[in-house]
Amino acid sequence: MPMHVVLGDDHALFRNGLAFLLKDAFDVAEISDAADFEQVVEALSEMEDCNLLLIDLNMPGLSGADDFSALREAFAEIKIVVVSGSEDRRDMLAAAGSGVHGYIPKSMSAAEITLAVARIMSGEVFFPPSLSFRPEPSPPAAAAHPSLDCLTDRQKAVLAELVKGYSSKQIGRTLDIAEGTVKVHLAAIYRALGVRTRTEAIVTMAAAGQTRR
Repeated sequence: MPMHVVLGDDHALFRNGLAFLLKDAFDVAEISDAADFEQVVEALSEMEDCNLLLIDLNMPGLSGADDFSALREAFAEIKIVVVSGSEDRRDMLAAAGSGVHGYIPKSMSAAEITLAVARIMSGEVFFPPSLSFRPEPSPPAAAAHPSLDCLTDRQKAVLAELVKGYSSKQIGRTLDIAEGTVKVHLAAIYRALGVRTRTEAIVTMAAAGQTRR
């Protein structure tokens, strides 16, 4: 199957090297670059046949493992793989808990990276041997007092339109972003508020507003 790839990393040199490696080893039909998390979301929304995302753990705009979970929910058909300079076990466990399909340290050789990607595309989950187990993702605990402090400016804008009762398509038109991008932001917002639906999000924010009065 041809690969349609989004590469999310703020270092152009690394993106270029990884793109060259993938093209040399696989049948790559399309590659899109993204230098920050917002660009990653936009690229995923625009690439109709995307089946692989390779994303840096600490790229600009990425707030944490919850963003990976949001991507998994919005783009369930895409293999999402963290490619990071960090080999800290805590970072690997956080990524594993978010449900990504793999974690590839940047210290791995070209041959090792190629093999890891091949295994992931064949349906396996890949984590470095140093991570001896992969725990099942656990649902996030609901916050007793939801706060907007952990949301990005874009997520706050999406939430403001959501409270008005707008659909994902309407929010996308208002903010001039793709509907798929809206869905990713909504998934992240729901996790931050500890809710599962737009109705619960609206009710939660309304209750928080009453409490602050």
